[in-house]
Order: sequence, then C-alpha cells, then structure tokens
Amino acid sequence: MTNRRDFLAASFAGASLLALPAFARKAAKPLKILVLGGTGFLGPQFVDVARAHGHTLTLFNRGKTNPERFAGDDYQDVEQLHGDRKTDMSALEGDRRWDAVLDTSAYLPADVARSTGLLGKRVGQYVIVSTISVYAKTDTPGQDESAPLIELPDPNVTEVTGETYGGLKALCEKAAQDRMPGRVTVVRPGLIVGPGDHTDRFTYWPARADRGGEILAPGSAADPTQFIDVRDLAAFLLTTIERRHVGIYNADAPAGKLTMGELLKTCQDVARERKAPASTLTWVAADFLEAQKVSPWQDMPAWIPAQGEYAGFGRISSAKAQAAGLTWRPLRDTVRDTLDYWRSLPDARRAKPKAGLAPEREAEVLKAWHQREGAVTR
Repeated sequence: MTNRRDFLAASFAGASLLALPAFARKAAKPLKILVLGGTGFLGPQFVDVARAHGHTLTLFNRGKTNPERFAGDDYQDVEQLHGDRKTDMSALEGDRRWDAVLDTSAYLPADVARSTGLLGKRVGQYVIVSTISVYAKTDTPGQDESAPLIELPDPNVTEVTGETYGGLKALCEKAAQDRMPGRVTVVRPGLIVGPGDHTDRFTYWPARADRGGEILAPGSAADPTQFIDVRDLAAFLLTTIERRHVGIYNADAPAGKLTMGELLKTCQDVARERKAPASTLTWVAADFLEAQKVSPWQDMPAWIPAQGEYAGFGRISSAKAQAAGLTWRPLRDTVRDTLDYWRSLPDARRAKPKAGLAPEREAEVLKAWHQREGAVTR
C-alpha cells in the first residue's frame, strides 16, 4: 500500500475556459478584486465567474503562463500587472486599494508574508487557496477543519516537494493569518478536476472510458473518492468574498458520498453517449494491485484504499463550506465537460497522458488478474 509521503508526492507532481456559468448574476455591490496568479487552471475560472457577477479584476503574475488567456477585446476590462512575487512586486506598490485579494499561487510562507506585508493595509480580505494535504493524518473519516496540521521538521525549508508541500501550505496559511488576523479566508480544496486540468489525474477515467474495451477498475465499486469541479471551487471562492466569509473551509465533495463505482459508471455512460466503443469494468483487488506495483492515486487516479492511515480518504468533511454556500454540479456534467476538453486536445498531447496506466501495462495487469482468478476457481 502507498504511504502518506508517496501520496503527497504524487499529488504535488500534478498540482502546481471556458464558458460563463449558467448561474451568473450581477452582485449587489461590485467589488475590486486582486488575483495573485490567475492564468492557470483555477484562476481563469475565477476571473470569468467574477466578471460575470460584475466585479472589477486586477491580475498580478509573471505573464509567462498562458499569456494569451486574457488577450483581446473581450478582456479589456481585466487589468493585468506583471511582476514576480518573489523578487519584484513594485507594480502593486502605492496607495491603491482592493476589497479582496485571491492568492492562487501560495506555496512558500515567505511569499505570503511578502504579499500580505505589502497589501495588508490596503485590502479588506485575503483569500488563500490551500489544500487538504495540510492535515497531519487522514486516518479518521469525517475529520473537519479543526484536525491537526502537518508540522515540518525544518520550517525554513524552501524546496516544494511531495514531502514538504502540505507542511509549507500550512505555513502559508499561518503567515497570512499572523499578518492579517480576522481578515483571512483559507480554502482547502481536495483534488481539483474538470475541463482545463493539465494533470490528467481525474481526466484519466473519462478518457479511459472513451477508449472502450476492458477497464481495470481499482479495489471495489464501494470505495470512496472525493474531488471538486474547478468551476464549483471558483464559485465558492467568489462566494467567500461577496459574503465576506473569513476562517477555514474544506472545499470538497460531500464526505463519503461519491464512490469509484459511481465515477466509473458515469464515465462509461458519458462515453457511450459520445459514441465511444463499448467498455466493461473489471474490479481488481487492492492487494493484487499492490503486488503488481500498481500505485494508488498515480496509476489509479482519485483512488486510495480507505483503510489504515487512509481510512478517512474520500471522507473529509466539507459541511462548513456547504453551510457557507458551497454547491456542486452533477457528476455527469463534470465528466462530460472533462471528456469534451480531453477530446479537444491535440493528438500528440492525448498520446502522452500524465497520470494513469499505459494501455500495455493495464492489459498486463488484467491478464495476470484473470490468470489468478482462473487458478483460484479451478
């Protein structure tokens, strides 16, 4: 079985358009919002939903990731400032004020200290995107925002790796809270999924169903899983700003409600609607996958056997966020839009997915499983 260190490493390796939402509405009071980052996966979704609500956006980033994302006449109302939060934040100096800051790129506490130090007196609220990987343990189903956090042996470490990612995120939260007490909102999402995701972690399953044939399904259909559509996360981030919610919120699917069986069946249904070849599911026991060196999460995305130190996997409580306005779109919508996004990518990109089993390796493991099962039943 994978251990927590391996899980965090795989999570970090993948971490690092779309149409305006149907529920878009104008806010009663338009706000001025500064976004640190804003051009990657989550940022564009937040920008689009905030603009749809009538807010004024300023983006601060290096101008290197997706520089064309907000180009053109359609985005003339989005102010773009360039700089580097590590070395040059001069574009944000002066006496300008914003109602809120959304920090989508907080990985080192020194960076957060720098930005809050510069902006703290000129913004009303600081919203920081963190992660559920800050929790020290995941062995308890239903744990909430009060659960203990990771403490790094060396809090001064500056290299973001699988081993330091969660602890550094926890220190980023603390850096913001220390400098802007009572004005910080910490949002801890789980696996962020949906159209535009470059990690292919969730995308592996809709794409795999789209290929058809026999699909290796990990563990059992009842195994829990948990993730959040990037568009639902973006909407919740805006809700925390519009309603001035401060504090800490786990932003994830309802605890224990989603299963791998539901996810894979939905992927099959959507693929079939899209005229994909027929597919079948073969559920392969977790201990056999471990013996075959098929890793949870990376080889089998969105799945970890919910036992032992991962007994709480897929069961993180998001009740507080739900009470504060977090909502979720139907799973079918997320799967459908993710598959459509995947199909829109160039052939060369789709030939090299970043997560999941290669077809040849999947066939090998399935063959070995059938041979074992045949030997057991004879």
